[in-house]
Amino acid sequence: MIALNYVYFLILTFLLFRYVGQKKVHMLSPFSPKHKLLFSGTEFCWVMVFSTGLLALAAPAGLDLMAIRLFMLELLCLLLLGVSKTRAVLSAPAILYIVFLLWLVIGLCYTDAPAYGARVILKYLYPLLFMLAASAVVRYPEVMMKAAQGARWVAAVSIIIIFIPYASLLFPGVFWYSTARAIHYISMSMLSLALFFYAGRKTKDLIWTVLFFIPCLYWVFRTSIMGTSVALMAFSFIRYKIKALPVIAAIATLGVCSIFFVPSIKEKMFYDGNVTFEQVLEGKIDKDNVNSNARFSMWEYFEGKFYRGHELCGSGTGTCQQHFYTHFIFGGIKVMHSDIVQMKCDNGQIALALYYFSILCVFLHCLICYGRYRDPWIKVCAITAGSSIVGMACTMYSDNVVNYTMCTLSYPFGFYGMMLGLMKGKHRR
Repeated sequence: MIALNYVYFLILTFLLFRYVGQKKVHMLSPFSPKHKLLFSGTEFCWVMVFSTGLLALAAPAGLDLMAIRLFMLELLCLLLLGVSKTRAVLSAPAILYIVFLLWLVIGLCYTDAPAYGARVILKYLYPLLFMLAASAVVRYPEVMMKAAQGARWVAAVSIIIIFIPYASLLFPGVFWYSTARAIHYISMSMLSLALFFYAGRKTKDLIWTVLFFIPCLYWVFRTSIMGTSVALMAFSFIRYKIKALPVIAAIATLGVCSIFFVPSIKEKMFYDGNVTFEQVLEGKIDKDNVNSNARFSMWEYFEGKFYRGHELCGSGTGTCQQHFYTHFIFGGIKVMHSDIVQMKCDNGQIALALYYFSILCVFLHCLICYGRYRDPWIKVCAITAGSSIVGMACTMYSDNVVNYTMCTLSYPFGFYGMMLGLMKGKHRR
């Protein structure tokens, strides 16, 4: 049945490119289902792109359909930028992110793996194109909400499948891997919490928020639990500023307590199930006691081979990926399980500084815009983008977030782009 993903891919791609040039499309209003609205072709296309990012459409071995899908989506974003009647908004954080991408391109000049380096750049490029397309197309809250609702419903279906026995067998490879989905749910939970506060305090939005917390706890994914916790802290800080410190401290305390007092998390965290919090405070526990699933050994191996001696610039874009694919190491895995380590090894401390400074600038811009505008939909986008991008930036420590860019990093950037578009639209009205 996984071969059906070829059909799904062709149908979805055909529809996306078809509607780019459509003049008008009738859609139900996200605020009143009894009423219909006229969306432009670019607006309808954006709603579809944003709603379907969680669809991986993986194919049988032999053809990397996910990579082809990523490339087609990047072409679509460029097409949206070209045909949209309104221009993209190039903010200061976006310019800084472009500088980071240029540094990755420079990394192709001294790498031994230019083909793998180009693939790495395409993965980092997508969030920027996604953000620019959003800022160009979205000018009205109806478009933003229709896209957000679509993404949330697709995410909800992917959760329902988890808890229905054998349901996943009916959709093999349609959705992203569980690790990618758990990180995607960070954005969906922050969106739902934002809608609770700024769209009428509806109980259903709180239910949505809790629903998107459940999978990472059910799967006991430490990385996504950490990312969700950090996103909640960032959400609290954006909303309450300095008054959020007690809330942030409470979330941090709950996180630490869960490690030592929730059996499923503790068993996955330590080799020795008898580890206590007191031992950690006394310094009796080091990283050798932490069950990293061989991550620490792998990171030390790559840092010794490609980072030490090249701390500033790394060994070149794509170096780590080529090493994975040309050597059978660590049981044959093909990913680093740390975007931060891979970034250091490929492009050095300069890349790491540029990337995380651009992430910080996105967060600060969202924080400023949240306080400056009273429009509830701008606030929804600002607090969703700002909180989820910080949470996802943390998950890059121990997961392959960039590999899942279609459903992970693109969403905070997408909400950020829609925030910029709504701000531009508000100034025009």
